[in-house]
Parts: sequence; C-alpha cells; structure tokens
Amino acid sequence: MKNLMDMMKQAKQLQEKMAEMQEAVAQITQTGTAGAGLVSVTLNGKGAMMEMKIDPSLLKESEREILEDLIVAAHGDAKAKIEEALQAKMQELAGGLPLPPGLNLF
Repeated sequence: MKNLMDMMKQAKQLQEKMAEMQEAVAQITQTGTAGAGLVSVTLNGKGAMMEMKIDPSLLKESEREILEDLIVAAHGDAKAKIEEALQAKMQELAGGLPLPPGLNLF
C-alpha cells in the first residue's frame, strides 16, 4: 500500500512538473542564422516561426534559390537550438523525477 501511495505522489509531482515545463516552453525563443547572418529565423519553444530577417542583398531574382536555401538552413539551425534548449529546460525542471527515456513532453 505504501508503494502505491509513493507512486501516486510521484505521479502528482510529475504532473506539476509537466505543467511547469509547458509554461517554460512558451517563454523559450531561439534564433538560427545562415549565410553568415544574411538570413535569420526566430522560433518559439513550440517550433512556430516568430520572426524572419533577410539581408536586402538577397532580394534579387537572381538570388532567389540561394535565399530559399538560406531560409531552410536558418530554420533548421533555430530548430536544433530550440530542441537543445528544451532538453536542458526539461532536465532542469524535472530535477530528480524519474522520467522515462525518450519522453517528449512538447
């Protein structure tokens, strides 16, 4: 019976931590860049694009393909940074709670 009570207590703690983590995710933003900073993309913790900046030198028809590639690369850079930040935040907030490997809360 004590074991069941401990499990219930841990489940409640995990539920509280998950709520904290989801709140923290909403606050995270990361900016990825490509082309030595000619293109930058900012994503929030849920992966939604919040902002994109393009250097005016790329706004020529002859640079269209390069611009498209740089946008994709900047987005990928920002996404990788978000994933890294989320992992760090999850570990920080989970602090000792037993989370199953590969658990993705977001």
